[in-house]
Amino acid sequence: MGLKKIFPVILVLISLSLIGIIYIQINWILTMVDNKQEELHHKMIDAVALVGRNLVEQRASSAKVLRLKPGTPWRPSDPFRMELMRPLPIAERFTQDEVNDMLRKAFDNLNLKNLHFEFSVSSNMESSSGFNFRTPELHSRNFQQEIQDTVHNRAAFYPLQAPDDYSGGLLPDELLVVVVPDTNNIVLGEMRVMIFGAILFTLIIVSAFYVTVRALLRQKKLSEIKNDFINNMTHEFKTPLATISLAVDALRNEKVVQDRQKSEYFTGIIKEENRRMNKQVETILQASLLDRQEQQLNLKPLHAHTIIQEAMENFHLQLEGKGGRAELQLNAKNDLLEADEVHFTNIITNLIDNAVKYSKENLVIRLTTHSTTKSLIIRIEDNGIGMSKETQRRIFEKFYRAHTGNLHNVKGFGLGLSYVKTIVEAHQGKIKVDSMVGKGTTFTLELPLKTD
Repeated sequence: MGLKKIFPVILVLISLSLIGIIYIQINWILTMVDNKQEELHHKMIDAVALVGRNLVEQRASSAKVLRLKPGTPWRPSDPFRMELMRPLPIAERFTQDEVNDMLRKAFDNLNLKNLHFEFSVSSNMESSSGFNFRTPELHSRNFQQEIQDTVHNRAAFYPLQAPDDYSGGLLPDELLVVVVPDTNNIVLGEMRVMIFGAILFTLIIVSAFYVTVRALLRQKKLSEIKNDFINNMTHEFKTPLATISLAVDALRNEKVVQDRQKSEYFTGIIKEENRRMNKQVETILQASLLDRQEQQLNLKPLHAHTIIQEAMENFHLQLEGKGGRAELQLNAKNDLLEADEVHFTNIITNLIDNAVKYSKENLVIRLTTHSTTKSLIIRIEDNGIGMSKETQRRIFEKFYRAHTGNLHNVKGFGLGLSYVKTIVEAHQGKIKVDSMVGKGTTFTLELPLKTD
């Protein structure tokens, strides 16, 4: 199965796996939060029940109990006797700090250290609403405020009733209430390590997914580039090899052997085609050296105008053959660069050659220069077929070639502009392209001038 067919399958499988993992992680976190909240609530109830029992037991042991002799009649209407038998309420028997310390110790024993809570001890006012939380006899500072929030806070209740074995006087009806504010933040704080780990590993999986897809796309692109390169290279070598083969066959002809002028003609064809093939091989090797960053620049002072004029003269015949012309406007007051003569010549040559390749009728190449205090600006403008926005974004990629529609006579490997950009940047310069389909293209070079 080819990469084009298997890529969508891989993309769908990885996407489904990623969505499933994220869904499971979210559900796992939500379930853990619910479980932790329930666990916290049960611990609250256990702690409050423990403190409530201790308060009741201590209150009962301190009650003023009046022992009656056997046979003594019980007269509940006796106010004095009723007062003697009534134990003190919790609010009178204990202080706020004592109740707070008892609750803190109970929570600490249940591994709820540093837990913030508010509490109150209220009497039964025998109202229809039960215990009156508005006027508790004993309460912590922020209890009244926190008891009103029933959305974010959890509350635990414990009725302070007499123990089963208590035989003393009547105990007042009281209720111990403990409120823990914002239990969601407490639970999330306890789970922050697990939540952070879940998010971290999910991000790692997403990153791995992104890298995998990007690598597959790059591999797909490289596969297409490789096929285009092989096709272009085959075409570029096939034509000169065929010409050389025909020239060799002609040289074997007895009439050609006896005619020195014809022999030199066919020998010249072989030499020219051989030079052409060597140039193509050199281009590929040069690109390989640049890719490995092994290319060394031989920098020396040179005048850019001289190089430009010589490069333009080499295209004189090609321009004549296409009915085109060149316009030079070398206006730069300072054209002295510190550059590699061979590579700088290749830059200008490749850009002019690119303009000739992608030209139409009545080609006009306009090459202008001007200088600033630090840079030399070179503009190479043509009225050729132009480029789309997509092509302009990719024109400097290695092996990329612009689509020319029905025009199939454009030769090359797609290495020229990639080479130009690499060499310009090696000279600490910049290059940019402006183009419009059907209107032409302009390449602008900015190279640093030689400093004194």
